[in-house]
Amino acid sequence: MRYAYYTLAFLVLLTVSIMGFRGLVTTSAPVMVFPDMDNQSKYKPQASSKFFADGRADRPLPPGTVPHGRTAAADPAFLRADDAHYAGKNADGSFVRRFPVAVNPALLQRGADRFAIYCQPCHGALGDGQGITKAYGMVATPSYHDDRIRAMAEGEIFNTITNGKNTMMSYADKLTPADRWAVIAYVRALQRARHATLADVPADQQGELK
Repeated sequence: MRYAYYTLAFLVLLTVSIMGFRGLVTTSAPVMVFPDMDNQSKYKPQASSKFFADGRADRPLPPGTVPHGRTAAADPAFLRADDAHYAGKNADGSFVRRFPVAVNPALLQRGADRFAIYCQPCHGALGDGQGITKAYGMVATPSYHDDRIRAMAEGEIFNTITNGKNTMMSYADKLTPADRWAVIAYVRALQRARHATLADVPADQQGELK
């Protein structure tokens, strides 16, 4: 019976001791009976290292490294390896005078949609520079029908949309490369419509215009 009292007293003392230390702040590391790999010998990002000659723990990637399964041939958009499509330039750095994408009704429709959102406020619905912003003092907006712009390479227009020019800011964050080509195709359609002749209309439809 005596040992039962001793055991009870010990348990009470132990309980009071443990509960009494609750809420106290300590700088000592907790006792870890099962560490479970919580403490590992490893380098943290941008840490120093005496093991490597350059003193850095971070190791530079070998030139040309790409994620497994992704190549320029399989996914040109990943590396943007097609300069004509993603920069509007030829291999020699000159601007392309062609469309690196298929021009079809779907592309023109997409271009008309993006044009109405991002281009029409300044350049006008007809591309003549008579957008709504002109009523608020923006008088330097050029017309797409100027000979200078009509003669401009498609790649140069792409570059202007991408990087901006003069007072026009870059639209690269608003228009994807594919959408930029769509807008350019629609601009070319507006230019063609403004300067079209009867000879541009298919022969079987010319009678409808007379």
